[in-house]
Amino acid sequence: MIGDDAFVYEATLDDAVYKPMLRNLQIELLKLQRWVKQSEQKIVIVFEGIDAAGKGGTIKRFTDYLNPRGARIVALNKPSDTERTQWYFQRYVEHLPSGGEIVLFDRSWYNRAGVERVMGFCSDEQYQEFMHQAPKFESMLVRSKIILFKLWFDVSQEVQKARFDARRTDPLKRWKLSPIDEQAIAKWDDYQHAKHSMLEQTHSIDAPWTIIRSDDKRRARINSIKYVLDKIDYANKDETIATPPDSSIVLTPSY
Repeated sequence: MIGDDAFVYEATLDDAVYKPMLRNLQIELLKLQRWVKQSEQKIVIVFEGIDAAGKGGTIKRFTDYLNPRGARIVALNKPSDTERTQWYFQRYVEHLPSGGEIVLFDRSWYNRAGVERVMGFCSDEQYQEFMHQAPKFESMLVRSKIILFKLWFDVSQEVQKARFDARRTDPLKRWKLSPIDEQAIAKWDDYQHAKHSMLEQTHSIDAPWTIIRSDDKRRARINSIKYVLDKIDYANKDETIATPPDSSIVLTPSY
């Protein structure tokens, strides 16, 4: 499976390279947002991945300077009693963008294929029905003129463990470590199996998955932004900055 081999970089990007590069890409994101607003485009970016993969930090770098009136982060809590009686996708639909908006999902409907599946929070029937419906749901989104990105953030088991250890000892990060995260450490193999099944069954022409290798958070952030910018022909795009992403960081599943 693409993304399971060893990470190719030994050292992270240093400040002298990372900060100017990030700033220039964030300027390009503002150009993208201006184009989205003026042309009433609709963009959805799904951020998924195993725990401690760096999704939240990447979302922050995407949105740091965007106008919050046209860019929203959606991070839903567990379903309410009422939501549990609804069509599974229903609570996500209400957060989809209107014309001129960018919506970033910090986890998404793919909770059912990941944590719910591994932790036993859904039945086999519910899981199978989700896997059947998800590609159709996403095809409907794309056909309704939503530009959809699905990013899967992947880290090695060693890096995940190190990040969990850091959360335990840093009072500013401790809130990020939940009881579910603690259990995830012992269920690494189960999560990997769930990941492969999800990617295989929900990677489609209309809504392909993109894997982001995130053992180095800085490279993951830079290349995630580059990937999105590279895929859209927005106004006043600077082709010397919005260059294609690093192919050893940004990968496409081979399904």
